[in-house]
Amino acid sequence: MAVHAHPDDESSKGAATMARYVDEGVDVLVVTCTGGERGSILNPALQGRADIEENMPAIRRDEMDRAREILGVRQHWLGFVDSGLPEGDPLPPLPEGCFALVPLDEAVERLVREIRSFRPHVMTTYDENGGYPHPDHIRTHEVSVAAFDAAADPDRFPESGEPWQTLKLYYDIGFSIERITTIHEALLSRGLESPYAEWKDRAARWGDRRRPTITTRVNVADWFERRDDALRAHATQVDPQGGFFKVPLDIQREIWPTEDFELARSLVDSTVPEDDLFAGVRDPVQA
Repeated sequence: MAVHAHPDDESSKGAATMARYVDEGVDVLVVTCTGGERGSILNPALQGRADIEENMPAIRRDEMDRAREILGVRQHWLGFVDSGLPEGDPLPPLPEGCFALVPLDEAVERLVREIRSFRPHVMTTYDENGGYPHPDHIRTHEVSVAAFDAAADPDRFPESGEPWQTLKLYYDIGFSIERITTIHEALLSRGLESPYAEWKDRAARWGDRRRPTITTRVNVADWFERRDDALRAHATQVDPQGGFFKVPLDIQREIWPTEDFELARSLVDSTVPEDDLFAGVRDPVQA
């Protein structure tokens, strides 16, 4: 089970890993916490179109359907409303009723229902910084960690299904500073333009956040193209000529062929570093 804040997050974070496991016969469920209703139109070719702006919730659902089919995953909506990304100094208040302001237990209970119904052995989500400081990403972390524990406790939300103990919890490390720097320098050494100079500066402005520790590197080089196709399915949210797609796939496969994760919680014997999210899980489950 991969828990994400908005439609498109599943395609920009861990998508190749999910596609690989689907192809290996693993049942994969994406849980999307919000509908992405307040997302901006980031594709220059679609900006300024009133028909899109007026129908953003329905359009983002359609985009999610296409991405889901490309990746081969199942997908459920948790049903909360996008908080938007506040901008300005000082920051404006978050909109009333948005995901980041919903009482924690209300959101945790909905995710507990999903966990107890789907019964995953492994969960992925974001770290305490949200991967980047968006209020919905930070809330997704809080809800995921709380639900990981609550789903196994028969005294928590007893009306929300039979208790289920997920065995491992990971934080998805989408764009670590190590990955960005390595690919950036590899492109420059080949005389190619790098899209990551601005990304490095942006990451530096995020302050003294805890840097994630990569414990698990899943080799997914053969699934990069499918990842990119799924991301392009979110046509309002990505520029097809933008930085996500500027690094040639052959260079990505050579320089950084993995998607990376931080093992946050494990109830099985597993030794880091790992190359598989199911390390320590496969044999006990089969037994």
